[in-house]
Amino acid sequence: MSPVPRRVVHVTTVHPRDDIRIFRKECVSLARAGYEVVQVVGDGQGEAVVDGVRIVDIGVRPAGRLARMRQQPRRALQAVRSLAPALVHVHDPELLPLAGAMAREGVPAVYDAHEDVPRQILTKQWIAAPLRRVLSWGFERYENARVRPLAAVVAATPHIAQRFAAVARRSVSVANYPFLGELAPPAAPVPRERVVCYVGGIMRTRGIFEMVRALPQAPGVRLLLAGNFEDAALEQALRAEPGWAQVDYLGLIGREQVRSVLARASAGLVTLLPMPSYVDSLPIKMFEYMSAELPVIASDFPLWRDIVVRQACGVCVDPADPAAIAAAIRAIVDAPERVQAMGRAGRAAVLDQYNWPQAERELLALYGTLLP
Repeated sequence: MSPVPRRVVHVTTVHPRDDIRIFRKECVSLARAGYEVVQVVGDGQGEAVVDGVRIVDIGVRPAGRLARMRQQPRRALQAVRSLAPALVHVHDPELLPLAGAMAREGVPAVYDAHEDVPRQILTKQWIAAPLRRVLSWGFERYENARVRPLAAVVAATPHIAQRFAAVARRSVSVANYPFLGELAPPAAPVPRERVVCYVGGIMRTRGIFEMVRALPQAPGVRLLLAGNFEDAALEQALRAEPGWAQVDYLGLIGREQVRSVLARASAGLVTLLPMPSYVDSLPIKMFEYMSAELPVIASDFPLWRDIVVRQACGVCVDPADPAAIAAAIRAIVDAPERVQAMGRAGRAAVLDQYNWPQAERELLALYGTLLP
């Protein structure tokens, strides 16, 4: 079957169909640019057309990671072949063999590297510590070998793009920067409260214990906490912390609720611990805080410090030190004029540089080269 001109197929068997990076940013942007975009997913929710993107469902994913990794890529490959794409763009490491198969059939294939997986493996608590380095080493060589025949790698950070530049034909950075208007502060701003916030996955490695332990050292300040817990044991342990009395747990909330939380808070926390997969990352929550005119309290990593301090939009602290986090919270919450100044500086930086339209240009330029 001959490829259909300008038909591009994005594939994920792991992420939800409305994933912000895959669907709302990349697929919708490409559809608006004139490409015929199909997204292949495996969730059992059926087919649909949303915002100009056709969604093809290969069926609910099997229970268990290994079963999913065996079955879903085969189903996805059958679906992709039936769609006769001019280009295929995969978003999960388990889909690298699919990308390779399409490349061998003459279809340009792109690998979207959302994370630095080899460094991420080093932080996986469910993998026995002695095995992590071996698995990280082995996966990096596997991933490098798999991307060599592909047309390009799209990386979520400059660090990941640089890593693949040595082995891939093309490697470009398309950052997960926020939309310009989605989390913008209200036209009639509400007064900032004596609260800080954290929105995202609630995990040990993301510094949640240190955040909660900082609260007793910031009397009268509450933490608005939104997201899912990594596991039940973590939730139980956190609720036993003295600082939990100062936490308002909101659960998993929608984007409108996120906007409301960011409008109320006086600072946003992104104090991830210094794990290998975090120190060179560009966490979307940091830029979302900035887009909402919210000062940032961030981990003191060189890359993050270069953004936060240079843009004067927050402060950087040792993320493993609850006392340092508490001192930063007090210094910001107790100074409304500082909240306003840092918030405006962060918003200005997003409008100027750290926004999706800027990243979108990189994606469209790559596609213009691969599908002239």
